Amino acid sequence: MYKIVMLGPPGSGKGTQAKFLAKELNIPAISTGKIFRDAMRKGSELGLKVKDRMDAGILIDDELTNQIVKERLQQSDTVNGYILDGYPRSIPQVKFLESLDSITHAINVDSSDEIVMKRIASRRMCKECGANFNILFKPTKVENVCDKCNGELYIRSDSKPDSVKERIATYHEVGDPILKYYREKKLLVDINGEPSIEEVWNEVKDKLKI
Repeated sequence: MYKIVMLGPPGSGKGTQAKFLAKELNIPAISTGKIFRDAMRKGSELGLKVKDRMDAGILIDDELTNQIVKERLQQSDTVNGYILDGYPRSIPQVKFLESLDSITHAINVDSSDEIVMKRIASRRMCKECGANFNILFKPTKVENVCDKCNGELYIRSDSKPDSVKERIATYHEVGDPILKYYREKKLLVDINGEPSIEEVWNEVKDKLKI
């Protein structure tokens, strides 16, 4: 059984690899960022709580995030394993997750700050349906028009340069101790996130022996 956490800076490609793993292993990929963005788009109480912090590239507080993850892991589709993308993002979250379950792998998809900046600046999202695109790797057929619903695309506030710099700085501040923690636990799997998506996926499969 695989119970995996995906680690790495924003824009490293860990979300893409999480989706590949979910399909290969037939277990859910759970993105806390997507949960938050969906709530923001719907204008829910949760969405209102996190909007200002996400706009500024600031991490959501541990208590709120932990509760969301706990509720999600209690759903029936996680009984045979799961992949957590975007969680844990602090040592207190690591400890909380340990109190809920024992993970099998912590996959660190790493990329340089320069590559991360370029990738995130290329992200686009549909105003209507929330579909994600990237003008470098996943461009739309018509510029700035969603392939799925023909809605207008926009650059998320947390993908703008100042916000991205803040996100990267925050990641190193809180993420490096997490990597050290899982490395000492011998759970960390280091992956080079800079080659092509296919090359990264091949390395993931090789190191997880799947």
